[in-house]
Amino acid sequence: MLPAHDGDQGGRDPRDRDPGEQVPGVGPEGGADQTAGPTTGPTTGRTTERMAEGGHVRPFVIREVTDPWAFRALERVQVSAWGYPDREVLPGTMFRISAVTGGIVLGGYAKLPPEDPASLVPVGLAFGFPALRGAEVWHHSHLLAVHPAWRGTGLAVALKLAQRERALAQGLTRMTWTFDPLVSRNARLNLGKLGAVARTYLPDWYALEDDRAGAFPADRLLIEWDLTRPHAERPAPPPRGQVALEALDGAQEPGAARLYLAGARVLVEVPTRPEALELPVRRAWRDALREVLGTYLSRGYEVVDLARAGHRAHYVLARVTGGAQREGGREGGGAAGGR
Repeated sequence: MLPAHDGDQGGRDPRDRDPGEQVPGVGPEGGADQTAGPTTGPTTGRTTERMAEGGHVRPFVIREVTDPWAFRALERVQVSAWGYPDREVLPGTMFRISAVTGGIVLGGYAKLPPEDPASLVPVGLAFGFPALRGAEVWHHSHLLAVHPAWRGTGLAVALKLAQRERALAQGLTRMTWTFDPLVSRNARLNLGKLGAVARTYLPDWYALEDDRAGAFPADRLLIEWDLTRPHAERPAPPPRGQVALEALDGAQEPGAARLYLAGARVLVEVPTRPEALELPVRRAWRDALREVLGTYLSRGYEVVDLARAGHRAHYVLARVTGGAQREGGREGGGAAGGR
């Protein structure tokens, strides 16, 4: 099973789970988690209500979690979403402390009559905290989890937008998280649905296994989300641009990297179902993506979208021009959605 993190939706890394990376539980691969209508209630309110459109029409509410026992219930969401062992579950005590010291802890619940006990059982969560470097303060999202039964309902996007609202209410204008670049489902959520970008490649970001020598490298992309930009979900674009990496013809392995391109848009293919690949092939993709994404990001490109054509997916890298800001912030853990 592929390690997942932060925004990871297709692995088991307990760290970056946001929009991230696709962790089991944040929507179907390449799917369209869509929500209808704006958030109801004030920005600092306790309840956000949205109704999903499309495949599954299931109403839910998003609430700021404040009760110690409700924090404890969020532990089970992590287990159901990622199958975490006990050592990887963020405990309710940490949610409790963070919620009263500047963190944001949100739970997603089925919209049911208050007397129904199921209305108190969380089916999703978003968790993050203020991050500090020098004089800069922003919000770092560490966990985004959605119960498998609620995939494709729009809950993942709604949780991120509610998290955005709370961060803005704190006076913060930027959010970061990490996700596994080998898991394209997370990329679709982070880049296309939320409109964030990735400017920094983080090799070997986590130690997720006991054996350093034999561990599958837990690389991550650092996502940066400008919270001041209006949210506008966009469909996956077709792949247009110079191709820096793609699968070999008729094979699953990646071809040779093209590190000499200089166009305005560069495409980097990524497997759509990495969990179905043999370990040596997954490792080949990990190494290739590390080389290609790391090289182009260091040259002033940023990952801005995930293009789709049939069963194939490509990261879209755009070259930053003029006075575009290249912050490339780095934090030490987690992300919106996962590790």
